[in-house]
This record gives sequence, C-alpha cells and structure tokens, in this order.
Amino acid sequence: MREEKRVTSVAKDITLNKLYMNEELGASSSYDIGLRELLVLDRKVLLYYVNGLVDDIVIVQIIKQLVKANDNEVPKRVADIVHNRIVSHQIEEEREFQPIIDELLSGLIVLFVDGVQYAFIVDVRFYPGRQPEEPDTERVIRGSRDGFTENIMENTGLIRRRIKDKRLRNEMFKVGRRSKTDICISYINDIANERYVKIVKEKLKNIDIDSLVMADKALTELFIDYQWNPFPLVRFTERPDVAAHHILSGYVILVVDTSPNAIILPTTYFDHLEHAEEFRQTPFVGTFTRWIRFLAVSASLFLVPLWLLFVLEPQLLPEAFSFIGPKETGNIPIPLQIIMADVGVEFLRMAAVHTPTPLATALGLIAAVLIGEIAIDVGMFSPEVILYVAVSTIGAYVTPSYELSVANKMLNLFIILSTVFFGVNGFVISFTICLLFLTSLKTLETPYLWPFIPFDFPALVRFLLRIPLPYTKLRPSIVQPQDEVRQRQSN
Repeated sequence: MREEKRVTSVAKDITLNKLYMNEELGASSSYDIGLRELLVLDRKVLLYYVNGLVDDIVIVQIIKQLVKANDNEVPKRVADIVHNRIVSHQIEEEREFQPIIDELLSGLIVLFVDGVQYAFIVDVRFYPGRQPEEPDTERVIRGSRDGFTENIMENTGLIRRRIKDKRLRNEMFKVGRRSKTDICISYINDIANERYVKIVKEKLKNIDIDSLVMADKALTELFIDYQWNPFPLVRFTERPDVAAHHILSGYVILVVDTSPNAIILPTTYFDHLEHAEEFRQTPFVGTFTRWIRFLAVSASLFLVPLWLLFVLEPQLLPEAFSFIGPKETGNIPIPLQIIMADVGVEFLRMAAVHTPTPLATALGLIAAVLIGEIAIDVGMFSPEVILYVAVSTIGAYVTPSYELSVANKMLNLFIILSTVFFGVNGFVISFTICLLFLTSLKTLETPYLWPFIPFDFPALVRFLLRIPLPYTKLRPSIVQPQDEVRQRQSN
C-alpha cells in the first residue's frame, strides 16, 4: 500500500518525488523540461518548468525571493515561508502527481519542498504566439481590429474585456489523454440555457482520444454526430465582439487552445450568413448589405443549374428571356464545360491557398489569361459558361462562412449533375432532397433551418432585416435563454 501511494501521490522524501518526475515526465532526458535545485533554510527545493511556456523573468524573481529567505527568515514552517516568498498572483497546493504533471505541461511551474507532502503549482504561463490582429476572413470597414490568437488566455481575456458581468463563466476542461488540450466553455450563468451547457460539458467529458492537436476542427468532429455531412453544424469566429455578442444572446462559446477560432453553439444555416459588418452600419445599410449577400449566396447555389436547365429545355424560357442561352456552344458539350469550369475554379482556389503572397498576383493573371480568353478562343468554353460560373464563384466568396461556401459548392454540383441527367425532374428532385436533408439536421437539439423550418415569423423578420437596437428587446428564442429580455422597457 505504501508503494502504491508513493507512485500516485507526493511523498515527504523529495528524492522520491525527483525520481518519479524523471521516470514519468522524462525530466532528466527532455531538454525543454527545466529543473532548478535550491536550498532554502536547510531544506531542498525542486523547481520544475517547461522552457518556452513560462515567463523567464518571473521565474528569476521567484528564485531570488527564495534565496533571500536564507538571510532574512528563521527556519520554522519552511512550507509557509516558501508560499509567502513566491511572487505570483495564483498559487495552488496539489498532492496528486497526475494533475501536477498536467499543469506543468500546460506552462505552470511546480515546486517540491523536502518534508512537505504536497507541491506548489504557480501560474506563470507565457505562451509563444502573435499579437491580436484583425482576422482576414471577417474584416470590417469600421470596428475593432483585434482578433483571437492561438493563446487561450488572451482569447478569454478579449471576451472578458467586452463582458464585465460577474455572471460570465469561463470553465476549463482538458481533452486528449496525451495532448491535454485546454478547452474553455464561456457562457453567462443566468442567460444560457442550463440544458445546453450540461450537454456541452457531457460531450466534452465523454471524448476519449489521445490527442487534439488539430484543435477546433478535431473537436467539432468528435462533438457532432453527423460525420459525413458537408454543412457546418457549428459556427467559427475569430472576432471577440462577435463571440461576446452571442454569449450575451444566450449562446455557448467554446475556446480551444492553439486555435484562433471560437466555436458558437448552437448554430443554424442562417447564422452562417450573418457578418459583423452589418452591425457596424446603419440599420438601413445593414439590411441592404444583408439582402445583397442573400442574392449572392442564392446565385452561388442556383444560377448555374437554372441556366443549364434553360439551355437543355429552351421551351421553358419565357419569350422575354429568349436571349438566354449560348450563341456559340464550342467544341465541348455545355454540361461538360460547366463541370470543367467548376473544377478549374477549385484548382485556382486550392492553388491560392498554397501560393505565397508575392506570387498571388501572378496566379490571378495566369488564371485570367488561360481561362478567360484563350479557353474561349480555342473553342473549349462558351463565353456564357465563363460568365455564369464566374458569378456563381463570386457568390461563394461573398458567403461569410468559408465552410458553408464549400458545402454550397457541393450542393450546387449535385443539382447540376441531377439536371444534366434528368432535366426538369432532376432539378426539382435534387432541390427537394437537399431541402429535406437540411431540415433533418440538428445541432444541440436545434433545427438547422430555423427560423424557416420550423417557421418563426418574428425571428425570420429579425434575420431578413437588420433591426435597430432599440427594437431588439428579446434574445433569440431558439437558444431558449433563461432571461429572454435583452432590453428593459424604459420609463
């Protein structure tokens, strides 16, 4: 029984503690595991830390204070003297080795004192990373220019800076047997639905995997039940103001360490079509911007399939629109031209991701010359095919959510293929199948197509129009908040 206790708990004999740390943590072989041995009032003290994850200046100050104790303190109650000499805002005592090692690998320092059957855990984390910058995918003309980084402490601080509410909760979990990835659940205690919070916590506790190094994306795959679904069932944001707005609206936010994205739960299809820019403009301009975005997203989905349907079934065209249709079909059938053009656009999109910034302009010129002019001159593509595919592609880029734009592209290709093989019936049936599929999706018990299905007229109006703030008195009903009233009636 003594042997088992020695293995799992801190021993009074500091030599046994050092032996355990060397065996389990590899402190004697891993170069980044730092160890400093001190003698404080005739007691041996071991200080462990991880190079690169701690603030070196604070460690030096702690060592200085501990060494000074030899000159100014009486050797009585050494543990209390060490505790008082540690210059840090957060100190905890821990008796079990497993949480001690977990905290050490998270960037905290650990001190063992000979004769004391617990360790001091001191928070001096200083993660390497970049400064908060405006995210590339969520830029606004007017508004804050800070954004989430890969540092979970900075990210929760950016949220706390915007929500100075005593009921804001930031609860930390660790996921991954080996990676021990920190995940923070952020919500407001008296607003967020308790059932949603409980579901999120249970899902996190039930995740059993060795690592989560791919951070937020890996978490969502373990979190969501629809594994082969192309549509995003969570919403990502790199903007602290967007995350804070959703927390105040009753949503639950997940912040994953090493990821610059916060995960918003629950989410719907229409949530992915909102952008912070709409709320940085006047309500009228915001509404106009939102409608233009809806038009662009609709074009990315249905413009090419609808044009192809009229090409294959010209009798469906009204007389006033008889000009629609290719005057020159080229040497390749129109359906094959569309598929080739869509695949070519995907080539360019993937090439742009992997192309260094200085070469991006050259890539655009090559694409414009090869696809825009030469392909038409040699008869490979019809000019109208290039036009409609280009407009559809622009609509995909207008979509605020990158994940949704890619999913819409797959839906668009499915409708195109159905129209090619089955004509009008294929267009109608494929559209119906997609609608039924989206209707069946849920995230955190939330219908994916709300407020359209199930129909909620007031919520649909709030989505179609950028309502002025004095009239947004209630929080979204879909999250079932404990406190529904956002704005009290003034007397």
